[in-house]
Amino acid sequence: MPLLIDGYNLLRVIQRQETMAGLDEAGLIHILTEYLRRTRNQGQIVFDGIGPPDKTGLSGFSNIEVFFSGSFRDADTFIEEKIQTCSAPRSLVVISSDLRLIAAAKRRKAAAVRSETFWEMVAKLLEKEPPRPEPKEKRQGISQAETQQWLDLFNLDS
Repeated sequence: MPLLIDGYNLLRVIQRQETMAGLDEAGLIHILTEYLRRTRNQGQIVFDGIGPPDKTGLSGFSNIEVFFSGSFRDADTFIEEKIQTCSAPRSLVVISSDLRLIAAAKRRKAAAVRSETFWEMVAKLLEKEPPRPEPKEKRQGISQAETQQWLDLFNLDS
């Protein structure tokens, strides 16, 4: 399910924690990128305004797109438009504590998750150790030499 995230709404929730008070847009995106990688999901995050002058830390990710609403509209309006134009709204998850966006999501039968609840899920998942990659042998099988070693060990004929 793709996520549509109200950027500053989520960022302000996170910054209330003393240890996360200095988190900025780029830091949030890096955290979300790891969360999306682990959950094998995609997302879009929308911030108000035009953003920082240097946006190099805010682009180039494969699982999240970053948008700024621009000078003439707010992020909520931008997100509402994205909800309205979504071709599969039932598969969309809107992350915001803004009642206007929650209502817009519900009108289109999209899921809505409050920023506080979402952040708890993210923090809980990221606390866990990342899953280890499967050994290639699991899919490819063992080599001929390893097979022969096992056959020799158990005195079996090949």
